[in-house]
Amino acid sequence: MPSAIVLHQAGPPENLKLQPVIVQTPLADEIRLRHTAIGVNFHDTYVRSGLYQTLTLPGIPGIEGIGVVTELGSEVKHLSLGDRVAYIYLGYGAYSEERTLPASVAIPVPAGLDDRLVAATLLKGLTAQVLVHEVYAVKPGDWVLVHAAAGGVGSLLSQWASHLGARVIGTVGSEHKVELAQHHGCRHVIEYRRDNFVAQVKEITHGKGVQVAYDAVGKDTFLGSLECLAPCGHLANYGQASGLVPPFEVSILFPKSNSLSRPNVFQHLRTTEKLQTAATALFKALNDDILQPGPITAFSLAEAAQAHHEMESRYRQGSVILTI
Repeated sequence: MPSAIVLHQAGPPENLKLQPVIVQTPLADEIRLRHTAIGVNFHDTYVRSGLYQTLTLPGIPGIEGIGVVTELGSEVKHLSLGDRVAYIYLGYGAYSEERTLPASVAIPVPAGLDDRLVAATLLKGLTAQVLVHEVYAVKPGDWVLVHAAAGGVGSLLSQWASHLGARVIGTVGSEHKVELAQHHGCRHVIEYRRDNFVAQVKEITHGKGVQVAYDAVGKDTFLGSLECLAPCGHLANYGQASGLVPPFEVSILFPKSNSLSRPNVFQHLRTTEKLQTAATALFKALNDDILQPGPITAFSLAEAAQAHHEMESRYRQGSVILTI
């Protein structure tokens, strides 16, 4: 019988327990997947802690993985047994040796890409693709502010925006992440806990501000990010690592005619066509070395609690995955 990590009660990482589970026979439009690697994301830690109450308990957390198709539903015609596919899926269930999955979310993976790389990059990379191409289409010469520029999504954002010809200003939370952000394409790097990043951005841009700010930090940086915007600039608040953004008056956007979004990658990629198009762009960027993800720290499925401790560590660099 296959095993999975089951969360019975929200709380600390130690609440993630490995136990045997029954995997149902796929429905007509589903596949059965044997995982090879599983992505670990901040979303998972929020679910585990209870900040997000979106997983029915007891339940199996995790929203992305890669593996091999071992069984097909009767209506699935575009996949074959043995195909290597990856997915992002808000139906949860990724922290498992095997699972069933809607065939519509399965993304065929090119032969040249390593399973661990895909598991470490898929959700983050698709998020970056949506942010730089759809939420705000980055153009050559744009000033772009990327918070948490040494993080999983931030490092990919910095690389992709730089490749598109933008001038990237990155912020990091500590000195040891400065060099990493520079390596990932940031022309300027600011330690936002030590320095006033708003003043620094205004100085770097000669008072003009940035065309877009990508902010995954949330409460601690939100209002400062708005201050950094150029006239008609856009703030994409796509995370809340420091806490929820408090309520504010929408009229604060008026003086510079700024705009604000709270992007949801699953909405942007809500159709199979959109998902496949974005994944094709991501896989090409990885193959062409436009994107070079940072180090990958791998844990076994049974070590999911340790993986969450690593994910929540302030000193972590790169991505965290589980392997089967």
